[in-house]
Amino acid sequence: MKIVISMQEQATSRMLHGCQLLSEALRQCNYEIEQLDESWDATSYRQQSAYKIFIGTRQSSEFIKTLEEQEVLLYHTKAPEKEGFYVATLPGNLLVVVGGNDSGALYGMQDLAERITKLGAVPSFLAHSEADPQFVLRGPALGLQKTEIEPPRRTYEYPITPTRFPWFYDKQLWLQFLDMLCSQRSNVLYLWSGHPFSSLVKVKEYPEALEVTEEEFARNVETFTWLTKEADKRGIWIVLNFYNIHIPLPFAQKHGLDLHQPQPLPITADYTRKSVAAFVRDYPNAGLMLCLGEALQGSIYGTEWFTETILAGVFDGLEDTNRKELPPIILRAHAIDAEPVIDKAAPLYPNLYTEAKYNGESLTTWTPRGEWVQKHNRLSSMQSVHIINIHILANLEPFRYGSVSFIQKSMQAAKYRQKANGLHVYPLFFWDWPYSADKVEPRVKQMDRDWIWYAAWARYAWNPDRDADTEQYYWIEEFTERFGSRETATALITAYDAYGECAPRLLRRFGITEGNRQTLSLGMTLSQLTNPDRYSPYKGLWEDHAPQGEKIELYVRREVAGQPHVGETPFDVIETVEKLADTAWLAIQEAQKYVTKNKVEFNRLVTDIEAIRYMSFFYGEKVRAAVQIMMYKQLVKDDYLKQTELLEQAVVHLENSMAWFEKLTALTENTYLYANSMLTKHRKIPMPDGFKYKHWADVLPVYEKELNNFRTNVKHLKAGKLPQQVTSQEKIEPYQQVPFKLYSNNVETFSLEKETAMFTDGEVFAASFAEEIEGLTGIRFSREVAAKEGVTIEFEVEQPVRVLVGYFNSNDPQWLQVPQLDVNTHADDRGGLHPILRKAIKNSFYPGVNVHAFLYEAGRHTLQLGVGAYAVLGFIDADQPLKERDVSPFSERAQAMDWLYEQSSFS
Repeated sequence: MKIVISMQEQATSRMLHGCQLLSEALRQCNYEIEQLDESWDATSYRQQSAYKIFIGTRQSSEFIKTLEEQEVLLYHTKAPEKEGFYVATLPGNLLVVVGGNDSGALYGMQDLAERITKLGAVPSFLAHSEADPQFVLRGPALGLQKTEIEPPRRTYEYPITPTRFPWFYDKQLWLQFLDMLCSQRSNVLYLWSGHPFSSLVKVKEYPEALEVTEEEFARNVETFTWLTKEADKRGIWIVLNFYNIHIPLPFAQKHGLDLHQPQPLPITADYTRKSVAAFVRDYPNAGLMLCLGEALQGSIYGTEWFTETILAGVFDGLEDTNRKELPPIILRAHAIDAEPVIDKAAPLYPNLYTEAKYNGESLTTWTPRGEWVQKHNRLSSMQSVHIINIHILANLEPFRYGSVSFIQKSMQAAKYRQKANGLHVYPLFFWDWPYSADKVEPRVKQMDRDWIWYAAWARYAWNPDRDADTEQYYWIEEFTERFGSRETATALITAYDAYGECAPRLLRRFGITEGNRQTLSLGMTLSQLTNPDRYSPYKGLWEDHAPQGEKIELYVRREVAGQPHVGETPFDVIETVEKLADTAWLAIQEAQKYVTKNKVEFNRLVTDIEAIRYMSFFYGEKVRAAVQIMMYKQLVKDDYLKQTELLEQAVVHLENSMAWFEKLTALTENTYLYANSMLTKHRKIPMPDGFKYKHWADVLPVYEKELNNFRTNVKHLKAGKLPQQVTSQEKIEPYQQVPFKLYSNNVETFSLEKETAMFTDGEVFAASFAEEIEGLTGIRFSREVAAKEGVTIEFEVEQPVRVLVGYFNSNDPQWLQVPQLDVNTHADDRGGLHPILRKAIKNSFYPGVNVHAFLYEAGRHTLQLGVGAYAVLGFIDADQPLKERDVSPFSERAQAMDWLYEQSSFS
């Protein structure tokens, strides 16, 4: 049978690609294809007696407009807009594919091609529509990143070369990946790099900025140009992420600059602006995403850098070009308050987006809450599209993940709770793309192994509100096609959804952080479970990225006090996770009986679920041990020879936990190369150094030693012996607050408590601090103002006092520096030149704080210390005895109980 295909005049590359997909499907079903160059009108199309297919968009096709005007083409649903489409059979042997835009036409042809392939023929009648997707941008991220740092370069810094990234030049690999994304209707691919410009563009004023050879540069340009064009054919933007202010190594060396610049300099601004302009000019099918935090003092210089350097460079690059679409520019709301930046930038650039992490750097819940949700809501209410970032997935590494139920609920939360309308999703093993960590040769590619991960996020980004029964049927069909039987498919859905809950629940209730520094699958130490403050816990994990609930310490306090529990308790989690792990294990064993296709990959999935079961029971038993230890701590009240039977019970649980971890280690010896993809010292939990402790076998001796120490120490306590950490501990006397009057309007008082904000802006919280200063009344102000202009504080006291000033331990100019007598002869006029408490305050992600004490007589005073951020921590009696010391935080003192798990000396 002959079919004639025609398209609107000036069909775009996306429409031509869709036509190619459609033609291939027709030929496979033995249709003869004739493609006409001319476009039909309302009468001429009937002159073709053959069956006809016409493709066009509502905005650009005169034929479609005429059919609509004549009411030959009517829509029984909402007319297609943007990426939406409508496929309909019309009188005169005509089938039309109508797109809201050229991407919509592409998706319509793709949909029709799939129907023809499944049916084996062109459907005799069609009236099918897909509404415009609910998420404007939808797609995955890939990293031009390595698992290890290359000194003297720093994190994220890898020039693009064939030796570092051979996959970047593999066009067949790219086509396979792009075709997969197109089939899933993803429309963006994010490429992450520290500073990619020095590998992709030349700036004639700065030839020293080029970090690759001329041959490598030419190959990079050819490859990236080809990639952006191939992606555009498939309706996909390539968006390049970069960090600020990062500069190329040879450029930094020539000009005597650090690789990471905290504030703009004329030379770095000029170089970056010209680099951005060259990129926009040379690669018309690419956009940019940038991080203004981390290296750059974004809260101080972010708006200036974004508007006067980045957007200025974009406008320079757009000059003398005829772009139909402005490239998307995405601002990451990471380590910066993005709202004031967007306020200034939105009126300047219409195609602006914001991005923020969904559950931080893990996947933990579909009910995000707290300040993090408010942050998303504020960003989504601004004049820009807001994107959620499913980031890093540190708690899912290195296993497969396919809980479509969890993913759908997460996309619904992104839509309804976070008000987002864009998606950015990481691969499951980001730092080692394109390979997974499976211990097989040849290496397994992530796009093959983790197909369901990409498919599910894309599907629910298009429409998160799909009917649950329909989705059950859809995924059963997908799994049946892949593994050969409906029995396997039905049981597999149960297994995926059950084990998909385990890692999220464990991390959100017991983890130190949702961030990249913790590898959940390698376990946690007893110290980390019972004394998390020692490891700089990130409070957003349980306040924002978890349902309401109780961490172990709070649970025990309430249990001992007879108070009611609120929300998700530790026992709720471990009992549920153990049950889910068993459910998944039984389901996957049932599914395995009926597999007829892809058996090797299915068996790898089976061992993943087995490993997650072992991990879940390891955590369950270890948490039970931790609860017994915390009960002991609460009940004995520093009389550590009492109630040692609680510790004996904890020993039993710890032994059980050890047995599960031994099983996990034995299994993964044969299945995985390593547990985490970032093999650097950035990994801290359970052990520092991601390379040294990269496999379960590396961590096993740590847990063996922990168990042996704990057993031995409990035996000593039973025998009436105490460790030196307890018997030799010195008592700390708290400082006494003195009243003061505050006259300045731009500052406020605060009480120094755990997790207190130390400034009126920014995210600097007191994670832990010296006992001497707990509860003092300090003064806080804007960190940005202090860093840029300095702050003046007017106060009055009725007696001589010492004002406690906290200096942050950093040479970065945003922080106030301790005055030097060599420079300022008055530096020690009020004493306080030397700290009385070193490392007195520990801040998550910010420098620690030394406390200095400055003497002021009774009366009214002006405190004007200079430009730079600092902290006023309290006012104490001038005669208060002050003992200098290096602060051992409470988390490292006897009451923290870590001596129970360490090799201790007993008297």
